[in-house]
Amino acid sequence: MPNFNRLKDCVVTNKNVILRVDINVPIVNGKIEDDTRIKAVIPTLKYLAQNKAKVIVISHFGRPEGKVEASMSIGQLVARVQELLGSIKVSFVDDCIGEKVQKAVLATNYGEVIMLENLRFYKQETKNDAEFSRELAALGNLYVNDAFSCSHRAHASITGIPAILKSCAGFLMESELDNLTNLLENAKKPMMAVVGGAKVSTKIDLLNSLATKAQTIVVGGGMANSLLYALGKNIGKSLCEKELKDTALKIIETAKNHGCKIILPLDAIVVKKFEAGAAHETVGIDDVKDDDIILDIGSASIKNLSEELKNHKTLLWNGPLGAFEIKPFNLGTEALGKVAAQLTSEGKLLSIAGGGDVVSALNTANLCDQFTYISTAGGAFLEWLEGKELPGVRALNRL
Repeated sequence: MPNFNRLKDCVVTNKNVILRVDINVPIVNGKIEDDTRIKAVIPTLKYLAQNKAKVIVISHFGRPEGKVEASMSIGQLVARVQELLGSIKVSFVDDCIGEKVQKAVLATNYGEVIMLENLRFYKQETKNDAEFSRELAALGNLYVNDAFSCSHRAHASITGIPAILKSCAGFLMESELDNLTNLLENAKKPMMAVVGGAKVSTKIDLLNSLATKAQTIVVGGGMANSLLYALGKNIGKSLCEKELKDTALKIIETAKNHGCKIILPLDAIVVKKFEAGAAHETVGIDDVKDDDIILDIGSASIKNLSEELKNHKTLLWNGPLGAFEIKPFNLGTEALGKVAAQLTSEGKLLSIAGGGDVVSALNTANLCDQFTYISTAGGAFLEWLEGKELPGVRALNRL
């Protein structure tokens, strides 16, 4: 268990508390599509405000790469945060450092919340710039990290500020660290890992790590195409990292050497054009044509995975099995999610899912509450599973 300061062990009353959160949520046509990440930090926000802290909320939003982009302004999220906090006053300032921010923070009362503008409007944030860290830290006298999902990054707001101020973990961070540590340490075998998503290149370390720990790995999404291609299957015009053929074969070999079974799709739902409403059909994996695009697993694959899962006691899930954003290519992910939820409710399965896409898919299907634990993190969840030390967690270890 990592050693870190906890929020309830710190005095917050009459303090300026800098709260780092991850409220990087999807917005389409000006509307928040999924507010899971906002809701996840509300308990910490309420606790701080109700205990008369002046709460200075900092976060990134998207990848503006050091430029001011109106479409990535934190200002779009203020109304939703205010709605969720009820009578607690929430204000906003359209910058995160400088005299304007200092004055706005000074004008904020204890027991109120002030949200600052997107940290990544400054390139110094991702460069972990020391002066930028000092300017942020000067706004407060206690730092709370409630952004486990960003804690795999050595950025100014994640590792720079806690090098200056006393720091602790917020309730979400604390929950993530406690639950993931306890669940993974107590995970019962046999364990199935479901790894989906677009690219093998982003999850090579994870697959190699899981190949030595899990008894079964299910590979889905675009990643499955890369492994199928490496094994000589025709994947048509599907998303595929053909240049990683040797890497894919090495992952398969590593799993084999550790007695880990890799499950790939038996059939697939294919289209000729990747667009909403496109005509689609289910074909066997050996019957994919040169002009086909694979977008989801088929019914035979769903049945196979459902039966396989019943033989396991722990499920680790990261990444969807298909292009879940467009119906009906969400069916594979949702079908397996329903089986996992049922087995969990029957006490037969310990189920842990993490990563924005799979959480969004499970949320849409109203399945999140039925899993043992849902992590809001993506990259940090992956690196935690790989056994890597996260810079943001290490920064909180100074007691």
